[in-house]
Amino acid sequence: MSRQLDLLDQLVASADRALRTVASVPAAARPYPAAAAEAPELSVTERAEAAALMRVNHVGEVCAQALYEAQALGTPDPRLREAFAEAARDEIDHLAWTARRIGELGGRTSLLNPLWYAGAFAIGLVAARMGDRMSLGFMAETERQVEQHLQGHLERLPVADTASRAVVDQMQADEVRHGQAALDLGGAELPLPARLAMRIAAKLMTTTAHYV
Repeated sequence: MSRQLDLLDQLVASADRALRTVASVPAAARPYPAAAAEAPELSVTERAEAAALMRVNHVGEVCAQALYEAQALGTPDPRLREAFAEAARDEIDHLAWTARRIGELGGRTSLLNPLWYAGAFAIGLVAARMGDRMSLGFMAETERQVEQHLQGHLERLPVADTASRAVVDQMQADEVRHGQAALDLGGAELPLPARLAMRIAAKLMTTTAHYV
């Protein structure tokens, strides 16, 4: 009975975090990386492109919250549960920072955030069902691909947009750290077909989120 209550408590807490992720802007625990950046002079086209790129990054952070939530629920190891929770706390900062930057650029977050969250949560549960080593490997590969994705955004953002660049730079550094932490905890390298499938799914998501 106690175990069932513990699981129920976890599910209620998980549902609460999901609602807060998709329906509100969380508060960041760390300072905003772009606070010291000068307000850039951007054209209408540059602002729209920067806002779209930051919307894609915001969607990525929505998905990260869902993935880590599901993976934390799926592991029986308290040590790994805390590792997923710790990474999620950094991603909450990213979620807040990208939302703030989108607002500064006059843009909006994705209309499909509830769908992105639900899909990522399901994927996280599947990863967790594969065992802790594969789940950690999934985390490491996800962070590796996100790091590369953010590098691409640094190359596409307007040169003058130092504010967005500061946010993306810090996000990229955090993702590298998360990926290495997953490997250090024993993450296994995913087979090539799984890595390719992740890339295809990420491409579809980012292309859609750029516009919707």
